[in-house]
Amino acid sequence: MDPVKTRREGAILEVTLDRPKANAIDLATSRIMGDVFAGFRDDPDLRVAILTGGGDKFFCPGWDLKAANDGDAVDGDYGLGGFGGLQELRGLNKPVIAAVNGIACGGGLELALSADMILAADHATFALPEIRSGTVADAASVKLPKRIAYHVAMELLLTGRWFDVHEAKGWGLINEILPADQLMNRAWELARLLASGPPLVYAAIKEIVRDAEDAKFQDAMNRITQRQLATVDTLYSSEDQAEGARAFAEKRDPVWKGR
Repeated sequence: MDPVKTRREGAILEVTLDRPKANAIDLATSRIMGDVFAGFRDDPDLRVAILTGGGDKFFCPGWDLKAANDGDAVDGDYGLGGFGGLQELRGLNKPVIAAVNGIACGGGLELALSADMILAADHATFALPEIRSGTVADAASVKLPKRIAYHVAMELLLTGRWFDVHEAKGWGLINEILPADQLMNRAWELARLLASGPPLVYAAIKEIVRDAEDAKFQDAMNRITQRQLATVDTLYSSEDQAEGARAFAEKRDPVWKGR
């Protein structure tokens, strides 16, 4: 069975990790996901992606320890974009929504953290239990202390304890909590809203955020105003930039062409 299923509607791509029983990711699945997300990145007709898990119990528990025991190397070939195809994919300048439909732990939580927005079903739970397996949650060790309070991030990393959606929402890790039967409807509603927006602006926002993550404020601003970022330079010379101003002056909705 195909462990990664896709559904396309207009400019939106839904990606479902569907690898029973738990949607764990082995090397082969990671490479498939990398190809899927690289295809999303490179398709000019796609604007937004939704990532979710198959079933109603697991979003993703991360690395497939059974596959590792059978010979999959933890430092093996994960394919484009690294583990899960998303968290190290270069040049991904389109919005990605994670719809967490159940347990998201270890690399599964790291995968969700790679999205731009996270929606979660009200029964979802989270953890970074790698410490109990004698290994490190590498991507989470980089990302989590930048997303939430340092001492909370360190507690979660050092103890591996579980926490629910309400705690996750309280720490700002997720955007919305939803009843399970409303999760995907809300994800698609949000995706359609984003798909109707200006793709060149989204691209510029994502590149600016990445570029400025470890930069001093003025250095980041100088790179933007001097048009040193490719997406910003494209935006400032685009038809969409002129269309936005024209639509405002004419008191109508803009028509975004992505050029």
